[in-house]
Amino acid sequence: MIRGLYEAHLPVGDLNRSIEFYEGLGLQLDHKVEDNLAFLWIEKDKSWLGLWETEKVEVEYHPSIRHIAFEVSLEDLKSSVVWLEDRGYSPRAAFGFEPIQPFVMPHGEYAHAKIHFNDPDGNSLEFISKLENPNKIMKRMYLSEWEQMNTEEKKANDS
Repeated sequence: MIRGLYEAHLPVGDLNRSIEFYEGLGLQLDHKVEDNLAFLWIEKDKSWLGLWETEKVEVEYHPSIRHIAFEVSLEDLKSSVVWLEDRGYSPRAAFGFEPIQPFVMPHGEYAHAKIHFNDPDGNSLEFISKLENPNKIMKRMYLSEWEQMNTEEKKANDS
């Protein structure tokens, strides 16, 4: 039945500023509805983001109501800190990791590498890439450590 996520919505304080921010991340404006709602394509004709201008953006934050994770390739994720900073956006600490590089959170058969940042209204955003976890590593770590550990494990298994 369900094949994916078609849309997500976030509250914003200044619609035009937020459109500019999300276009800077590579999303494409599709249309505006009156002066307080805009839809931008995350993936053209597949999924989009609705931005609602409201005066009440400063509601208490919780990731279950103000968070979006954008899937990216692992190669793009590896360069995401520099990519964000080049555009004037600041990665932020999350889950005890400083925003110096993506980090990995394993979940058994697979893991997710990720980096977190906020939009101008404090909505939580994330770039994420799914990883295979054939060695069943369960420790959270920076992506460079993960890759080194998996390389060493592969060498040991090949010997």
